[in-house]
Amino acid sequence: MLTRRQALYASAAGLAVLAINRLVQPRSADAAPHDYEVTHTDAEWHKLLTPAQYDVLRQEGTERPFTSELLKEHRDGTFACAGCDLPLFSSKTKFESGTGWPSFWAPLDKAVDETTDRSFGMSRTAVSCHRCGGHLGHVFNDGPKPTGLRYCMNGVALKFAPAAPGAS
Repeated sequence: MLTRRQALYASAAGLAVLAINRLVQPRSADAAPHDYEVTHTDAEWHKLLTPAQYDVLRQEGTERPFTSELLKEHRDGTFACAGCDLPLFSSKTKFESGTGWPSFWAPLDKAVDETTDRSFGMSRTAVSCHRCGGHLGHVFNDGPKPTGLRYCMNGVALKFAPAAPGAS
């Protein structure tokens, strides 16, 4: 059983962690200023995106694991940004990570931007669309060869376009 003093210390520590997390910006200053090719007002983004897409792409939310239909997508094709249609990942780089989100070992050239995300008291690398700045997910160093990277993407932030018949 906790004493009053222990409960007070635990509460103070919890409040301190919450305060620090509120002060820390989700994206750090290491991201160079970037003028995006595709821009919209907040109201326009609300009209263009579903509520789930808006939450992830514009508010840096995260979809629940194992809910994306793209987890089951195994056809040849390209995964593009749901906000601006920029091709982001080839199906040839998709792999089953078991994490509950579509995972890739490499993006297409000049498709994504990476910044340090220091939210929730940790440091991660956030991945966003190079054309519209939409938040896609995070990249981790526990992926397969040849890169050793795992681009863990929110499926709701992506659209899949199958390859044309006979294309490879």
